[in-house]
Amino acid sequence: MDVRSALAAIEADAARGDIVFPTHTEIALRVQRLLDDPDCAIDALGKLIAAEPILATRVLSIANSIAYNPGGRSITELKSAISRLGFATLRALAASIIVRQMKEMSKAEEHRALAAKLWEHTAHVAALARVIAKRVTHQNPDAAFFAGIVHEVGSFYLISRASAFPGLMTSDLELWHGEGEASVGRAVLKALEVPAHILDAMETLWSGFLAMPPTSLGDTLLLADELSPIESPIDALAGMSRKEMEVELEVLIDDETLSSILAESAEEVASLSAALKG
Repeated sequence: MDVRSALAAIEADAARGDIVFPTHTEIALRVQRLLDDPDCAIDALGKLIAAEPILATRVLSIANSIAYNPGGRSITELKSAISRLGFATLRALAASIIVRQMKEMSKAEEHRALAAKLWEHTAHVAALARVIAKRVTHQNPDAAFFAGIVHEVGSFYLISRASAFPGLMTSDLELWHGEGEASVGRAVLKALEVPAHILDAMETLWSGFLAMPPTSLGDTLLLADELSPIESPIDALAGMSRKEMEVELEVLIDDETLSSILAESAEEVASLSAALKG
């Protein structure tokens, strides 16, 4: 398997804008565009979200998670769920539908299984990023949640194209990490109309440089990715190890405080990631 040529072809297609998305992408994009409209009405938004059953279910599930419902007051009406979550979180959930459905695009069962593992990682990083933004870096939690949801979009696209290159996902993917992943990721995120501040956070993730102390949205995302106990299966295929980085974090971050924050937020992270995966 000529991994270099295969990855170059995937990168070239993405750079040209020759990107195939799941069939339900248009509704999710319409939701995002409506949310950007200053005259957006909740009734119109509710009708559009209801037209996509998976998105509607996810909205209700997230609205009833501990992260957004610490008082335990369950709601069943979509309009109430929209009001509870707010537009920023709804924008992230619309993106999550697109990303999640990308894992079903491959015809190969083993590729779909790989994508399912990648979504588990994604869901946990998104939930963890929201907590870290609130408690550690003091960034916008909804922006961190959004960034976590889309942070592996390039790898999802890689998996969706893998059937065209037999043997690619069983090869050494070391070449993917770096400019390859960043190049494809930028193209896909542009097609998904992702906001500029999220793209900036992604650049920090792709660079792999975590500032100390972590303060930016990019630092939030990178820290969540590093601390997630559920690792990306693409990292494993690339032979990447995070042990050295984890040791560095132990030294450079007030570990007792960070550990306390993560322990206190464990239920919130578990609830939110489960709602995304459900």
